[in-house]
Amino acid sequence: MSAQIARIPRSALAALLCAGVSGCLVGPNYKRPAAPTPTAYKEAAGWHPAQPSDAATRSDWWTAFGDPTLNALEARVIVSNQNLAAAEANYRAAHALVAQDRAALFPTVTLNASPSVSHSNGNGTVIVPGGGTAPVGGSGTRTTYNPSIGASWAPDIWGSVRRTIENARDNAQASAATLANARLSAQTELAVDYIMLREYDEQKRILDDTVTAYTRTVEITRNKYNAGVSAKSDLLSAQTQLENTRASDTDLEQQRARMEHAIAILDGEPPADLTLAPGPWNLVLPAIPASLPSTLLERRPDIASAERSAAAANASIGVAVAAYYPSISLSAQDGFTGGSLGALFSLGNNYWSFGAAVAETIFDAGARSAKVRGARAAYDATVATYRQTVLTALGQVEDNLAAQRVFGSEEAILATASQEATENAAILKNQYLSGTVDFTAVVVVQAQALQARTALAQMQANRLTTAVDLIEALGGGWTVSELPKD
Repeated sequence: MSAQIARIPRSALAALLCAGVSGCLVGPNYKRPAAPTPTAYKEAAGWHPAQPSDAATRSDWWTAFGDPTLNALEARVIVSNQNLAAAEANYRAAHALVAQDRAALFPTVTLNASPSVSHSNGNGTVIVPGGGTAPVGGSGTRTTYNPSIGASWAPDIWGSVRRTIENARDNAQASAATLANARLSAQTELAVDYIMLREYDEQKRILDDTVTAYTRTVEITRNKYNAGVSAKSDLLSAQTQLENTRASDTDLEQQRARMEHAIAILDGEPPADLTLAPGPWNLVLPAIPASLPSTLLERRPDIASAERSAAAANASIGVAVAAYYPSISLSAQDGFTGGSLGALFSLGNNYWSFGAAVAETIFDAGARSAKVRGARAAYDATVATYRQTVLTALGQVEDNLAAQRVFGSEEAILATASQEATENAAILKNQYLSGTVDFTAVVVVQAQALQARTALAQMQANRLTTAVDLIEALGGGWTVSELPKD
């Protein structure tokens, strides 16, 4: 006996061993690909580690900006945004596919009932449902009833079905991460649009104040011209300055309207249904902790989606490898056949059958090996995409950390410049009224003061939008633990 066993090929022994237990899983088992992650961010000097109490690290991160209107708008994005609705539907479809593939592990049971009527004009036999024949004496009509129950099952000996389930589950998790990423993108886009809208409100207040001041300057210059102590060119310069500022003030209305319309669309409603009254420029710049680069792999939904896609591609290799092995299927049927309903379910009318089938491809001109190579190449592509996603995420964090640091210093410089330009404009205006300087000097410093105030508001908006970008780059409070488990 031992000699006979020794003559059995090792591959056949392996196959028998697999069949004797719960079944094999052919193909490579998945391990998360290595990704380039430094020990610390280069641009994070002076930043502190993340703390659970930091508002910017929570899923409702926008509350850290301290604006109730923004909070209300963000709450509607999750419910009404149509891009999110589409992403959510795609996830549900992917999740349903997991259940569909899992059903292939179990037998398929069918119930049939097939009454039939047959007619013969002489002695002979007729074929009855369920197989076989029945004698017919003379001419006449015969009614046959044939209820039966059947089952078929293809045991997942080589793990093809289980690898298919892995693939579907991993793809569903990738879809869930894509949904989370779409949600984060919509939330951050709305926050940026809202910041821009409030910046336009602030710029309009600056221009409104400037128009008021320039109108007063025109009145003073006209009075001086009428009194003969000022040239007409001074009056024309003052009027030109006023009208140019009015034009800029009017143009802000269009820019603000565009932001309001964008916010409405993000909230899933027609622009005509949303009106946001002008509000104060009082958004709070949150303190955003920069966590370690290694934690970014667990916090970025786009990284999680790419990693789950790699896992799904790895499972596809196992499905392709399983095609090398024979397929086994079992089938069984049990039923009754008879011409009388009253005696139909008697033992004499019972029939049953059981069968098994084994199929193996002998020659396919290299089709299976090509599928395996294709599956491995697809996996390599997803690994490269995963690593590139990680690199892109690290770059986004570094960019926004640097921007936060540089913009902070630049805002302080612009605040000083704005204050000095405003004071200088007031001094030159008084000197003009006293006749010690000409009006050209006044026009120059007033333009400088307006430019400085506008630049300061723009820089404050830049710091706020960069804070939003940094929160998005760090994952917006999302973690990989939120992915569905099945």
